[in-house]
Amino acid sequence: MAKKPEPETFTDMFSKFGRDLKMPAVDVDAIVSHHRKNLEALEKSIKAGASGASSLVAKQREMIQGALHEITEAAQGMRAPGNPQELLTKQADFARRSFEAALKNAGEVAQIVRKSGTESVEILRERIRESMQEIRDSYDKKS
Repeated sequence: MAKKPEPETFTDMFSKFGRDLKMPAVDVDAIVSHHRKNLEALEKSIKAGASGASSLVAKQREMIQGALHEITEAAQGMRAPGNPQELLTKQADFARRSFEAALKNAGEVAQIVRKSGTESVEILRERIRESMQEIRDSYDKKS
């Protein structure tokens, strides 16, 4: 008895269709390598962002400790009996130092955030440039 031919699977039919159209073979290793590089760049970008967030938290902790120290000193200085004019001078000095510290700290926080964001974005931009070059190179090889 003659053996019936096995029916073609969808994959077989698709492969035959590609061969008939003379479609180029797919380089799976190149695709995997490309996506691995994308994930590595994303990981580096996330680490840079996390490092920036850590620096920001450390700076905020330092700011709070400095503010608490200033408040403690001011409170102790204002408790002591003395001339009302001296008390007003101490309060004005405390307000001025607090304002200056707030401006300085705001600038430093902005610098940390800007640096962190710039690093993260630059890592991704560089990967996009590399990726575009890889695509150009792959087309050049086929030509």
